[in-house]
Amino acid sequence: MKQTSVADAVTRAAVDLFAEQGYANTSVQQIVEAAGVTKGAMYHYFESKDDLLFGIYDRLLTLQKARLDEIVAGGGAADAILRAVCVDVLETSIEFLPEGTVFFRSAHMLSAPRQQEVTRRRRAYHDEVAALIAQGQAEGLFRTDIPVPVLIAHFFSDVHYLSHWYSPAGPESASQLAAQLTDLFLTSIRTTKE
Repeated sequence: MKQTSVADAVTRAAVDLFAEQGYANTSVQQIVEAAGVTKGAMYHYFESKDDLLFGIYDRLLTLQKARLDEIVAGGGAADAILRAVCVDVLETSIEFLPEGTVFFRSAHMLSAPRQQEVTRRRRAYHDEVAALIAQGQAEGLFRTDIPVPVLIAHFFSDVHYLSHWYSPAGPESASQLAAQLTDLFLTSIRTTKE
């Protein structure tokens, strides 16, 4: 088994087991057996079960941050950039729905340093989205009567609760749902022209 596929196999097995029986009820032994690797191979990539849970979410955070940076670097009007960012975060969250579901269900079990790292990284991401909203407000595109942190909370609550109700089996595809939720959000924050 190739080195990267060992880490992938361990991650996939952990996601499946954590989803099926919960983080606390899953042992490292069960993970390595399901992945078809040794404990030594797992510990080469993950120092602990805590590190593995963090790693599951780290992949999604890293991908979304890289995509955010790419979209922002492309430039354009604030509303167009914000639309692209919202669609992307929704599509990638749906693509990694099992990982996100496991993480949000078990995040409170992470060690304190890991919880702080997740909070720091999520806050940094939210701050960049907030800057886009503030830019749109300065351009007169977005309403200013509601504080930006409330607008951020409004959008990301939709993202974080996807696992509670969205099914990839349909009827909407990931792209359709991402566009619909983005349209609802952007409509709610746009200034109304009299």
